[in-house]
Amino acid sequence: MNESTVEGRNPVIEAFRAGREIEKVLILDGCHDGPIMTIKREASKKHTPVKYVTKDALDRVSESGHHQGVIAYVAAYGYVGLDDLFKKAEEKGEDPFFIMLEHIEDPHNLGAIIRTANMAGAHGVIIPKDRACGLTATVSRTSAGALNYTGVAKVTNLSRTVEELKDRGVWTVCADMDGDVMYDLNLKGPICLVVGNEGEGVARNIKEKCDMTARIPTCGDIDSLNASVAAGVLAFEVVRQRLK
Repeated sequence: MNESTVEGRNPVIEAFRAGREIEKVLILDGCHDGPIMTIKREASKKHTPVKYVTKDALDRVSESGHHQGVIAYVAAYGYVGLDDLFKKAEEKGEDPFFIMLEHIEDPHNLGAIIRTANMAGAHGVIIPKDRACGLTATVSRTSAGALNYTGVAKVTNLSRTVEELKDRGVWTVCADMDGDVMYDLNLKGPICLVVGNEGEGVARNIKEKCDMTARIPTCGDIDSLNASVAAGVLAFEVVRQRLK
């Protein structure tokens, strides 16, 4: 198992109470005893997703074989706040440049995007609390060290975050196959790229709030790029325009 996990009822309770960043909790379906109810209350306080699964599913994840009906996934790295991302841009004397991700559940994709963000000079990556991969050990490895330099902010609601970014003077650019060709857009100044997964793309309610939609011109027979590749292509178009 590549992810960082805590197993057992008391260890999971203590992990919550110690303030560890827990990504999600797996609980044996039908289990409602005292310690499990305590874990559910702690998860609710922290807005941590809880998923009910079968014993076979827990057994497959378990490293110890003694999970006691509960396993928690723990972040390999801590998160930063949105203000921290703005502060980093200010300290470098640069216009803010962020990459926001929706529904990126593959840790290899997330790690690759964080690596790309660092190489492109982005000041941080923004991910949602739900339906997305967190900062697991696999993400850390795939980022090739970029997590040590590029902050990741986890937010409760991406749609509200888009509005906040716009209120703070950041232009939001949604990656979309029906958008304008990216070369025709002005991607200079404060920018946040918004990228969804290759299956669903960016949700309509978020797309409609963005200032621009950007399409990567393609010549092949399939209609979408891997999310990490799309994020990389768009990020380096921002770099190209900033260097002009």
